[in-house]
Amino acid sequence: MKFQRQFTLIGLFFITLTFIMGCSFTPSVSSNQSDGQRLESVSLTVSAAASLQDALEAIAPLFEQSHPAIQVSYNFGSSGSLQQQIEQNAPVDVFISAATKQMDALQEKDLILTDTRQDLLTNQLALIVPQNSTLNITDFRQLAEVDVSKISVGEPRSVPAGQYAEEVFTNLDLAESLQPKFVFANNVRGVLAAVESGNADAGVVYETDAKLSDRVEVVAIADRSLHKPIVYPITVIKSSSNVDAARTYTQFLAGDSAQEVFEQFGFGQPAL
Repeated sequence: MKFQRQFTLIGLFFITLTFIMGCSFTPSVSSNQSDGQRLESVSLTVSAAASLQDALEAIAPLFEQSHPAIQVSYNFGSSGSLQQQIEQNAPVDVFISAATKQMDALQEKDLILTDTRQDLLTNQLALIVPQNSTLNITDFRQLAEVDVSKISVGEPRSVPAGQYAEEVFTNLDLAESLQPKFVFANNVRGVLAAVESGNADAGVVYETDAKLSDRVEVVAIADRSLHKPIVYPITVIKSSSNVDAARTYTQFLAGDSAQEVFEQFGFGQPAL
């Protein structure tokens, strides 16, 4: 009986010891896995033209679902101001411009990974008026004929939409006569806001921006022959600290699921 009690006590000791070792070992593995997951997680900063804000924010959950370890933050603004930020060494991983001009400038300065550059989207230029406007306008040329005092456009040196608008008015021989009526905005969303509020009688924005508002009316679409093609190039910035993740993001935006969302917002796909 004494021997059996000793055997039983020894057995219980080893069972208890095994249980304690198992409990102490399990959290260690879990902790290591957690550390590994934190090490794998990366953050990207995407600088994108203001006209892309709603579409990219709609796409964000789709990307996060398929790539949970990549966290994306966005910086929206005029393509020209974003270009300058990159030239001044702002921490940017991906750049999406609303024109090739800004992208070309960065490429000339060897600030982008040229093998990642591609044309992502296209757009059209729209003439808009407030929804309650009494102006009878159906064409850009009529801006010189009707009683219009303020026309909101993007600043052409930094806002691609303003650059395209300038090309349209120049090719229609209206730039000089309309110059006193121009009210310049820092980005295309500023143009939209000016027309929505009635602070401008008319404005020139992308068709995709006009579709987002029920407070403006599109009265004309600019003929494509009057301006350079509206193309949105995308690239990975050379100084990115997460090049592989940035490549993954750009490839995702060019893929079918993202392109379907862009199409819903009115963007087109560039010709192959």
